[in-house]
Amino acid sequence: MPVNVLFAAQPDRWAQYEAPLRSALDALDLDYVLTTDLPAAKVDYIVYAPNSAVQDFRPYTRLKAVLNLWAGVEGVVGNHTLTVPLARMVDDEGLTQGMVEWVTGHVLRHHLGMDAHIVNPDHLWQNTPPPLSRDRPVAILGFGALGQACAAALTALGFPVRGWSRSGHAQTGVQSFAGAEGIDAALTGAQIVVLLLPDTPQTRDVLNARTLALTAPGAVIINPGRGPLIDDSALLAALDSGQISHATLDVFRTEPLPADDPYWTHPQVTVTPHIASETRSDSASRVVAENIRRGEAGEPFLHLVDRDAGY
Repeated sequence: MPVNVLFAAQPDRWAQYEAPLRSALDALDLDYVLTTDLPAAKVDYIVYAPNSAVQDFRPYTRLKAVLNLWAGVEGVVGNHTLTVPLARMVDDEGLTQGMVEWVTGHVLRHHLGMDAHIVNPDHLWQNTPPPLSRDRPVAILGFGALGQACAAALTALGFPVRGWSRSGHAQTGVQSFAGAEGIDAALTGAQIVVLLLPDTPQTRDVLNARTLALTAPGAVIINPGRGPLIDDSALLAALDSGQISHATLDVFRTEPLPADDPYWTHPQVTVTPHIASETRSDSASRVVAENIRRGEAGEPFLHLVDRDAGY
């Protein structure tokens, strides 16, 4: 009997994923059916995006696992009809590399003060050099796979990096912090803050008036994680006061960002349209295929979501 795999995402994604998924599954020497249309009672695995039409999982009585194509699972983790294992996209090397490049680029942009030279309508001769990277503390809130990969790139450039996570992951050359008190220690005196946390009830508004005040005066905020991590009113107030000198934001509570949102017109805010990183179909397909192989072999799935933690 073939393994039946349902692809459930936005319709335009099928053209992007069909060939790489077939290639990855063919490499397993597995008898399978991969399609966007299967009777629910015959589906073994769902390759899934939370914005797909599939929202009620109860008809999928043979389902073994849902394999999320996104790193974020806040759009599905609370679905009470989903009772089978849920895996999220973590070890997609394309997603990871894209995030490393975006974060490193924006950290260097602010560290080097590039904007003053790129946009200089008055032709000012501003020849004050930036400090060296070793004198620019960077705090990364969210120290899972993406945070650790970004930290490795930044420490290689000489930045002193502090990493905060719920459990306090250790990494050579990085100061590791954990728990509620650890956030304060990681942020105190940080000149650049990078947010890579998931969106959970515990992480919402993690940057607020109190925690923003812990950073070094004139600190920079870089958020490619999730929009609800920031109290928007508090960040705007900190930008206006000078406590925060600039915010580069890739994610927002409402996307696309409404045209009348104050972030668009604030002179100390850079808006990027959720492009920090994207799941790459070829590498993501290999991760999905490996989890299907594991499911069929009776082995533990990779990157299972902790329903209580929310990621």
